[in-house]
Amino acid sequence: MRPSFRNFGHVDSVHMDPALVKYANMFVKRHEFFRWTPRTAWLTITYVIAIPSAFLYMGYKTEGKWDLRGKLRGDTIAEF
Repeated sequence: MRPSFRNFGHVDSVHMDPALVKYANMFVKRHEFFRWTPRTAWLTITYVIAIPSAFLYMGYKTEGKWDLRGKLRGDTIAEF
């Protein structure tokens, strides 16, 4: 005879940690409580505009200056 899974028992014996439940709810509803403050504006400008533009600038300034393929010992890697 197959056991019935309907009355398996001890359904309420495992409780969630209240701190983890609170964190999970905060993580899901974070967009509802977001506010633009000077700090969040500064962080957004820094991470969305300033850092990527600095990497792009350095990439364009150093484009084609070094060639690491097919060099022998003693050859210079600078192409400028």
